[in-house]
Amino acid sequence: MTTAPADLSVAGDQHGDEAGQALFDELIARDSRIEPRDWMPEGYRKTLIRQISQHAHSEIIGMQPESNWITRAPSLKRKAILMAKVQDEAGHGLYLYSAAQTLGITREEMMDQLITGRARYSSIFNYLTPTWADMGAIGWLVDGAAICNQVPLCRCSYGPYGRAMVRICKEESFHQRQGFEILLELMQGTEEQREMAQDAVNRWYWPSLMMFGPPDDESPNSAQSMAWNIKRFSNDELRQRFVGMLVPQSEVLGVTLPDPALRWNEETGQYDMSEIDWDEFNEVLAGRGPANAERIRRRREAHDDGAWVREAAAAYAAKQAARQAEVA
Repeated sequence: MTTAPADLSVAGDQHGDEAGQALFDELIARDSRIEPRDWMPEGYRKTLIRQISQHAHSEIIGMQPESNWITRAPSLKRKAILMAKVQDEAGHGLYLYSAAQTLGITREEMMDQLITGRARYSSIFNYLTPTWADMGAIGWLVDGAAICNQVPLCRCSYGPYGRAMVRICKEESFHQRQGFEILLELMQGTEEQREMAQDAVNRWYWPSLMMFGPPDDESPNSAQSMAWNIKRFSNDELRQRFVGMLVPQSEVLGVTLPDPALRWNEETGQYDMSEIDWDEFNEVLAGRGPANAERIRRRREAHDDGAWVREAAAAYAAKQAARQAEVA
C-alpha cells in the first residue's frame, strides 16, 4: 500500500517542526539568541509580537503627555531637553516597530490595532500632566521604572528585540536623569515649587509601580515569557527592585514616597509596602483612565493627518522601482 503525497507532506512538516523545536529548545537552554529566520514556536512569535508592539505603542503614545509641555517649559534649555526626549521616544517606537516587523506583522497592522483600540499600551500614559513638576516625576519615576524593566530585555532571547533595547536603555537613562534633576531643582526652590514637586510624586508613584504589571499570581504570560528567556525577572521582582532604587533617591531629593507602610524588612531583605490599587490599574487598562480617549483620539488624528506623507513615500518608492525595472 502506497502513502498518498499529502500524507508525505504532512509527515515532512511534522518532521521539520520537530527538528525546529529541538533546535529552538537547545538555543533557549544555552541562553543563545533566536533570529528572524530561525524556526520558532507560534506561541513564541505571537508573544513577541504582542509585547514588542505594545512597547512600541507605549513609546508613541508616551510622547503626548510631555510634548504638551514643550512650549510651556520654563526656559529655553528645558524646552530643548524636553524636545530631545520626545524625539528619542519617537525613535524608540520606530526601532520597536521594526523589530516587530521581523516577526511577520506589518507596520500598518500594528498601527491599525492601536488607533482602533484593539492593542494595548502602558497604562501609565493615560494620566494627566497638569504641572511642570509632572515632567520631573515622569522622568524620575516612569522612565526609572522603564529602565528597571527594560535593562533585562537587552538579554532577551529574540535578537532584534534585545539589540534594539541596548540603545533604548541608554537613552532612557538620560531621560531618568533629566527628570531627577527637574525635581531636585524644584525641591531646592520656593515652598510653592516644593509642594508642586511633592504633589507630582504623590500622583505618579503608584501608577509607576503598576507599570510592572499585575502580581505574579495574576499574570498569565509572565511564567512562559521567563521560560522562553524573553523576560528575566517576574513582575513582583522588578517592582521590588525599583522600590529599592527609589528609597535612597527620594532621600537625596527630599521628597516623601506616598506609602505610609513602606519600610525595610530585615527578615525578607526587601521593602514592605501597601497593597497597590489594582482596581484602578484594571480600570485604566480597560480604557477608562483620565486620558485614554484623548490619547487615542490624538493618535488617530495624527495618523490621518500624515496620510499624504505615506502616500507620497509609496508613490516615490513605486517610481524608483519602475525605473530600476526599466534599467534591468
